[in-house]
Order: sequence, then C-alpha cells, then structure tokens
Amino acid sequence: MKVKVISRNPDDYIRETKRDLHKVHRNYDPNLHPFEAPREYIRALNATKLERVFAKPFVGNLDGHRDGVSCLGKHPERLSWLVSGSYDGEVRTWDLAQRRNLRSFQAHNGYVRGVTFVPSGQQFVTVGDDKTIKFWNMEGPMWGEEEEPTNTILTACASDRSIILYDTREIGPVRKVILKLRSNKLCWNPMEAFIFTCANEDYNLYTFDTRNLKQPLTIHMDHISAVTDVDYSPTGKEFVSGSYDKTIRIYETHKGHSRDIYYTKRMQRLTCVLWSLDNKYILSGSDEMNIRLWKARASEKLGVLKPREKTALNYSEALKEKFASHPQIRRIARHRQVPKMIYNGQKELRTLKEKKKIREANRRAHSKPGSVPYVSERLKHVIAEEH
Repeated sequence: MKVKVISRNPDDYIRETKRDLHKVHRNYDPNLHPFEAPREYIRALNATKLERVFAKPFVGNLDGHRDGVSCLGKHPERLSWLVSGSYDGEVRTWDLAQRRNLRSFQAHNGYVRGVTFVPSGQQFVTVGDDKTIKFWNMEGPMWGEEEEPTNTILTACASDRSIILYDTREIGPVRKVILKLRSNKLCWNPMEAFIFTCANEDYNLYTFDTRNLKQPLTIHMDHISAVTDVDYSPTGKEFVSGSYDKTIRIYETHKGHSRDIYYTKRMQRLTCVLWSLDNKYILSGSDEMNIRLWKARASEKLGVLKPREKTALNYSEALKEKFASHPQIRRIARHRQVPKMIYNGQKELRTLKEKKKIREANRRAHSKPGSVPYVSERLKHVIAEEH
C-alpha cells in the first residue's frame, strides 16, 4: 500500500515576529491561471456597481441668508474661507470647516452681482446693481467701528450677447465675440492661460481659445435651461456648471457631455457654483437661500485612508479603467437617476434637434447643389468676431 503525505516547512509561512508581513506565495505563471481575465472582469464589474451604490455627493449646507444666494467667492490661500452675496445686497463670510457665519453686512443697495478675492487674500471685491465696485477687508472692523469699503469705483455693464477681451495696457477692447444668446459667466482655465469657458443662455457652455475666436473648441451640452455659472477645478481638467434647470453638472474639458449630475428635491434654480482649491469639494448657491457643499467625486471616501484601503481603491480604479469600454461596465458607469422633469426635457430637446437636422437635410436635397451649404455645429453659435 502506497501512502502520499503532504509535508511543508513551518518556516515558509510562519512569521518570526508579529511585525513581519505574512509570507504569501504567488505563482504568476499565466498557464496556471487560465481564468485571470474573467476574474478581473467580475472584479471591475463589482467595483463599478459599488461606486454607484456609494455615490452620495451631498456633504452639508450653510443657511443664514434672508434672500437667494447670487454669487460665491473662494479665498486664494485658505480652503475654509468663503464669501457669499445675495439678492438683497447682503454679504456674508463663512468658515466651511466649522460651518458657521463669521460676519455679515449690507454691501450694496440691490443685487450683489459678483464677489472675488484679490490675489493676496487680504481683501475681496464686490459688484452690485448700484453701479459700484467695492473693496472690503477680509478682517472685520474693530469694536465700535462701522463696516465701510476701502475703495469705490463707478462702472457700467452691458449685456449685448458679446464676450469682450481687454488688455489693461490699452484703453479699448482687444477682441470681441458675439454669440446668438447672452453669456452669463466666464471662467479661465487655471492651467492653460489662453483657454476659457462661458456659460450661455442657450443651455450650452462654450470653451474658446483666445488665439482663434471664430469658433469654440468644444460645445458642452446636457443642460435643459439657461446655464448661470461655471468654475474650473484647480487641475484645469474639469469644470462645474449650475443651471436654471436646478442641477449641477461636472464636465471634462475636452468632452461635450457631463460625467456627473447632482441635484436634490429641495434645491431650486442655481445661481452660482465654485470648485474648492483642494479639488475635493464643490459649493453651490441657489434661489432658496442655501449654500450647499458637495463632493467633487460622488463615491469618494472622505477622511484618512489606511494603506490597505488605498491599495484596494487604486486596484479597483485600475480595473475600471482597463474594462471601461466593455458595454456592461460602461452602461453601469454612465447610468444616472435624474428627475422626471430633466429626463423629459432632454428627450424633448433631442427630438427638436433631430427634426431640425431632418428639415435641413430635406432643404439641401431639394435645392440647387451648393445653395444650402453645410454649417458645422461649432460655427452656428458664433455670429461675429470683432478686433
């Protein structure tokens, strides 16, 4: 009788001390692992599903304004400092870490149109409907002193559907582009000084290169109402937009459709959005007097991660990237639950565009050859460029 015995040396798998790593033997010979690709595909599928399960972008909100929030400004050096303006002319400064209001004062008579910090961060500038630009100190007044601006300049604004580029060394405008509808906000790419994106009333955003303003580089679609604000991420690879359709959308700079959409049932029309300087959060202000804080990546885990968690997350990201083009994984990664109003609005806009294309094709087919030229989508929205 022949007996086979499995024997092993304990030194091969037992640690000498508790601080040593476990000895794990791996044989990476592909002939011994015929199901490696299917196994990795299942892991990528599960990682994509878990990403959608844990996609909860809303973090918190700041309330205190007595009217709708009209604009937001982020501090150039301190991540936790924020300034907001409202429709009633009030300006408030906030501490995001503690979620509390630091100070509030009446800055303008009427609508606060915009607020931004000077590069040093010691002062911020507000623009109001009372035709004034005011400079304010970030530190509040001393005991017994009144809140007063440090400087005041008269200005005039026009909304003639144009985007005007000025050189501070010259008197008049350098370049001027006229679009079909008015642009509400313009934001420069922080990594490419000649690229900017504007939010337009025709439901789209347009990315332009200042060296060629005859046509936009990219047209960013998906909103179903006027786009009110836009802001770039610190990396310059993405930007966030807010719209009157009560949604926030995140776009990649070189793609025409959004990668994510944020909304809540209580959030009304968006008036302003900001991307934080640490590239982790998005701030939004809306008509119902709330400032909301969102995660820039909906499923990202906040807080300090352990080394094993980091390794597991990096492995999952690598698998998702490897199998990103697979139909099942692509479908799950792209799927978003949207309100019925947004779904029906997108369906209606899609139908209108298709019918317009059919009309143009019929006109071209039944007209003299060359009399109805084909105009690309990028050229349709720019009316004129002036030097």
